[in-house]
Amino acid sequence: MERTILHCDCNSFFASVEGVLNPELKKYAYAVCGDPEYRHGIILAKNEAAKKYGVKTGEAIWQAKSKCPKLVTVTPHYELYKKYSETVFNIYCRYTDLVEPFGIDECWLDVSGTTHLFGSGQDIADELRRVVKAETGLTISVGVSYNKIFAKMGSDYKKPDATTVISEDNFKKIIYPLPVNDMFMVGRRTAEKLRGVGIFTIGDIASADERTLRRLLGENGRVLWQNVNGYDYSPVLPFNYREAYKSIGNGVTFKRDLTSKKDVRTCVFFLCDKVAARLRKHNVECSAIQVGIKDTNMQSISRSVQLSSPTDLSFDLRRSALSLIQDNIDVTQKPIRALTVTGTKLLNGDEVCEQISFLDLDYHIKREKEQRLENAKDDIRHKYGLGTLTRCSFIRNEFGF
Repeated sequence: MERTILHCDCNSFFASVEGVLNPELKKYAYAVCGDPEYRHGIILAKNEAAKKYGVKTGEAIWQAKSKCPKLVTVTPHYELYKKYSETVFNIYCRYTDLVEPFGIDECWLDVSGTTHLFGSGQDIADELRRVVKAETGLTISVGVSYNKIFAKMGSDYKKPDATTVISEDNFKKIIYPLPVNDMFMVGRRTAEKLRGVGIFTIGDIASADERTLRRLLGENGRVLWQNVNGYDYSPVLPFNYREAYKSIGNGVTFKRDLTSKKDVRTCVFFLCDKVAARLRKHNVECSAIQVGIKDTNMQSISRSVQLSSPTDLSFDLRRSALSLIQDNIDVTQKPIRALTVTGTKLLNGDEVCEQISFLDLDYHIKREKEQRLENAKDDIRHKYGLGTLTRCSFIRNEFGF
């Protein structure tokens, strides 16, 4: 049976939510931006009026305003975006239980088993566009196809508030004339490699020799050739399906640079508390830790170390993280702009066992106390809210936590 796959994409999601919350904004060209004070001064989303001026997601605010001097900038409201996302995704679930999120504002839907209830793929797509607009004020673009790749490309093909059907009969006509960088999962570097060997359109990829693409791009070349020829059989996963975590991490670009060991200590404690709490929430422990460091010259390094035993405690993470940082950068000579701490090589918490050494009993006694302390912190935060318990060093800090 031929599948009927939809890809639904909320148009300019962050900006659209802001427009629903404040309809006066719709009179202007506006963009949702990070806070320049916290050195996140880039465009996160823009409305259609701003797009006409050439404003692009990811560029600096000053660049956007050089194109559109009267651009109105809006502070993001992430919690509200999450609520609107949940509302829209729940609408999708009325039509099928095979709803696979792809970020906060995109989903694949497999409606193969419900077309006898709701009509053809195009009928369902048009219905979804109408219902989402009526219930949330947002617009979506929907691609309809027989596989996930072409459905995704269909939702990108025509915006905003549009339905595009890409079938086995018309996919070559619609997709093959497009430039290679319009192909799903083809980034800037891959596009440059393809153009370097005379491959400029998606149709050129389809007609290229698969072995040539594999030599050029490795295994990705084979997958790319299959995708452009319509041989994508990947399933749409159920809405409640969650893959096992491979790593859990948190990163921060700081409001001011870290210039002392005290600065680093404060920020590492903050990040390790966040990572450890998430490890415990998902009942996993990490057996290695990785630290990403970006200095003020925008140079980045990444270092990792195997832990002596798996852990979900901030107490263990911060010791290793501080050691990695101290061994790899002199913060007094190279101030730190951003840090990321990640727990890797995760293990299910129920399957972890530890052999206690008589030679290190003091450490294990202290670790047991830390375990009780961090569990108690989790209980308090779960009952009364995340902000009810924090370290004194985090209060009114200068780093932008």
